[in-house]
Formats: sequence, structure tokens, C-alpha cells
Amino acid sequence: MIKMAHFDAPEPLLPDLIDRQSRWLGEKPAMICDDLIWSWQTFGQRLRHCAARLRGSGVQPGDRVVVVMDNGPEMLESLFGVIRAGACVVPLNVSVSAEAMAAMIDDCEASAVIASASYLDALAPAKHPQVRLWLAVTEAPTRLLEVPWRDYANWLGAPVDVALQREIEHYQVAPDALCNIIYSSGTTGVPKGITHNHRRRIDWARSIALALRYDSRAITLCPIGLYSNISWVSMLSTFVVGGTLVIERRFEPERVWRAIETRGISHGSLVPIIVQRLLESPLFGKTDMRSLRALMCCGSPLPLPIKQRALRDFGCAFIELYGLTEGVITTLDPEDAEGREMSVGKPLPGTDIQLIDEFDHPVKSGETGEIVSRGHITMTGYYRRPAANAESTWIDSTGATWLRTGDIGRFDEQGYLFIVDRKKDMIISGGQNVYPADIESVAATHPSVAEIAVIGIKSAKWGETPYAIVVPRNGKVPGESLAIELREWINARVGRQQRVAGVALVDTLPRNPNGKILKRELRKTHAHLESHVA
Repeated sequence: MIKMAHFDAPEPLLPDLIDRQSRWLGEKPAMICDDLIWSWQTFGQRLRHCAARLRGSGVQPGDRVVVVMDNGPEMLESLFGVIRAGACVVPLNVSVSAEAMAAMIDDCEASAVIASASYLDALAPAKHPQVRLWLAVTEAPTRLLEVPWRDYANWLGAPVDVALQREIEHYQVAPDALCNIIYSSGTTGVPKGITHNHRRRIDWARSIALALRYDSRAITLCPIGLYSNISWVSMLSTFVVGGTLVIERRFEPERVWRAIETRGISHGSLVPIIVQRLLESPLFGKTDMRSLRALMCCGSPLPLPIKQRALRDFGCAFIELYGLTEGVITTLDPEDAEGREMSVGKPLPGTDIQLIDEFDHPVKSGETGEIVSRGHITMTGYYRRPAANAESTWIDSTGATWLRTGDIGRFDEQGYLFIVDRKKDMIISGGQNVYPADIESVAATHPSVAEIAVIGIKSAKWGETPYAIVVPRNGKVPGESLAIELREWINARVGRQQRVAGVALVDTLPRNPNGKILKRELRKTHAHLESHVA
């Protein structure tokens, strides 16, 4: 028998990648936050030390460690220190309720929690006896903390046994070990823990870095919470190419424009509301943007007027990404955008998508259907949710498993994907499918409309009928006359079954931290409405 390979070829996973970048990139900046700069060498050293302290505190490979933190160096260190220790990191959305946080801590069976001081009141250690380590990131290490909380800086500053440090340095995580659990945003109800193992996470990172045009010159801005998978696009892409990550503690348009100018930002991951606020900022066009090379936007569909302006005015490759944390990703390259601006492009190389109808059959050419995906970047599954895993699975005629997205799409003749709407947001009016996104795209072009969401309300005649919730532009006086004007204007430009029964004017639309409109909240708020409009 002939041995085909003389040398082994170990697969570098995320901890290996960061270690090697630390070794070879040395003093090149890896992270910048405010006035603090960590070189790649320092970053690697800190992660190995954090990992050793976690091991010494009882955190074992495979344990889940919850991170509830504000953006900053400590959060970056915690996230990837946990991963370096071989544990599974679970970053939580900091905007959820205390009850939701408690449920997620229990759901993932966490053994440790690391939290910023601002969230200590929302966390109740007595309710979680399985958690053995509670660490608090405080502004002053001298702050008195109630047991079992321990100060993060003091804990981290403790010396590490030489043997334990050596163990960490030589520890190799398994490709199939869980890297992270990221909970769904909850826009469709109860959050589910989305799991990625190390092999799929590093594949995801490499693929997305290529699609978004990252290279070793990348200086990447992170203005979104580091718990979000959108920020993981920025972080992991930057780690893959050995670039520099610039962390903003919070999003403010003027701070972002100044950072772009002073830091020489080249890349960033944004959401539609951030793109809109950047374009509307008084500093837009007054700061030096020549360093920008590629900006990505995802999270929810971009209104056409905003997307057209971003493609034209940012002066760099502006790439819209459609994706789910669960795994599907498509991108529209700006070179392909002309004439198909509302498309979200094609899937990443090596992945596949198709459309299926309500009977789980592939649709015919030109028809709409639910988007299903398959490829090397797909999640390993929902944590401890066999029913949810089964519900999200479509099996094709060959027996291959595909991920259901719950999104409705269509392909044009060249194979570019267009998102029609969320399956669960679809309105059934008179037995016909009505997609709110179609109405929203028309209404968004009215000069008085700043933001819009269309929901279905009960109708005595049609079962359901569309209703528009509108945030007027600054300077527009809200009132019945504007609502009537908008309703008539919209209805003159959409199909008969797409006509809105009415327009409600509001100050703001409810959103999750990534800017996605929470239509389930709008449906609750406007549940009292009932239309008899034909």
C-alpha cells in the first residue's frame, strides 16, 4: 500500500491563526480603541494569558462562557481568550431584557460569565448555580463587588503557573469543537442558540474576507456591538489577513467620519440605519474618505434611494451582503450593481442556494420561493433544539440537507438573487400573497418618508390588508393630511392588492441593535386597527 502523503497538513483554526499572526506580524497594530493600541504580538500574548487564567479558574475545553459586555479592548480579549482556552464563547445581545439574558445563560449551560459593570444589575448569580466564575469589568479595580463577582482586571493580573501556560501554548482545539454560540436576534420570537464549530468558522472567515476584498492593508472599523455576527465579519476577516481592528465603543456618525479620516479606515461592516445616518451627517463629504476601499452593509434590505447614493457617493466598493448567522451568504459586487441595485447578488464561491415552493419543490424559472442554502459555512445547528433543527431543514431528492432561511426570493435571468420578503412577514390578502418589501420600496421614494414598515392588519373583507407605518422626514409636520397624502400617493403607484388601508405616522420604528425593524412589535402596537377598506 502506497502512502500518498509524506507530510501531514494540519488545518490552522482560529486560535492557530491568531497565534501565528502574533508571531510573524510582531509590532504591527492588531487593535486600536481610543488611545490604546495592541500590537499583534501583545494581542497574542494577552489571549494566551487570558486563556490560562480561565483554565486555572476551572473553565475546561468545551465549556460555554457567556460574555455580556460593551465594546472595548476587554470584550475583544474576553471573546478570543475564551476561544483560545478551547471553550465556546457565547456573546449576548446587551439590549435584551434581564429575563432573556437569564434564559440564554441557562439555555447554553454556561460555566462562566464575563460582564461589563453596567450589566451587573441585570444578572442574578443566585439564579444560575451552574456558573462557577463571575467576572466584572469595572472602571476602578478598587470597586467593591458582591460575592461571587470578581474584578476582571485583578483576576487577569494574577500570575499563571508555568506548566499551565505551557499547556495553553501547546493546546490544539479540535476542528469539530464548538467555537461560538450566537443567539438569534429574536425578531421572530424566542432566540435560538446558533452554533459554529471551529472548522466551519474559519472557512466562513476566509470566504467572507475574500468576498469583501480584505488584505493585509485592512484597517477595519467596528461601530456595532462585538456580540453581533455582523461585527464578527469585521473581526475575523481582519484576523485572517493580519490587518488592524479599530473598535468604536458606540456608534455616532461624527465619530465614525473622524475615525475614517484620522485612522485611515479602509473597511467596515454596517447596517442600513448606520449607512443612512452617515449619509445624512453634516460631516459627510467634509472629511477625507480616500482611505476607504470596501464597505459592507447587511442586516436588513437597503431602501433603493439609500443604496443608490451609497454606491455613488462613498467613493469605494460598496457591497450589500444578504446573510443569516445560520450560514447563507450572498454578495452583490458594485461592478455588477448597475441596473440591478435591488439585488443581493450571488452566493459565496463553494456554496449554493435555490428556491422552493410551499410544497417543498424547486420552483420554476422566474418564480418566487423560499431561499434554501447549502455549503461549508452553514451552522452546525441550533444548540439543544432538535425540533428547530428539523424545522429549518429541507432535504432534496438526493438526500442532501439544506438550510431553510424563511426568506422569499427570486432570481433574474442572470442568476442574481432578489429578496422579496420574509416568509413570516408576508401578507395574505384575499387569498393572494402580498410582500411588504414591494410596497416599502415604492413608498421609500416619497420625499416626506424617512423610514417605513408595512405590516398586515385584520380586514373584514380581505382577511388581511397592508398598513404603512411611516417616520416622516425632518421638517415635515405629521398629521392627518400628511397621512392621507402618503396613502393616496402610495396607492397610485402599487398594484390593487398592494394598496395600503392607511398610514400611521410615528416618531421611530422599533429596531434591534443591528438596525432590523421589529415588525412583530409593530403588529402588537397596531393590533387595535381593523380595516373595512376595499
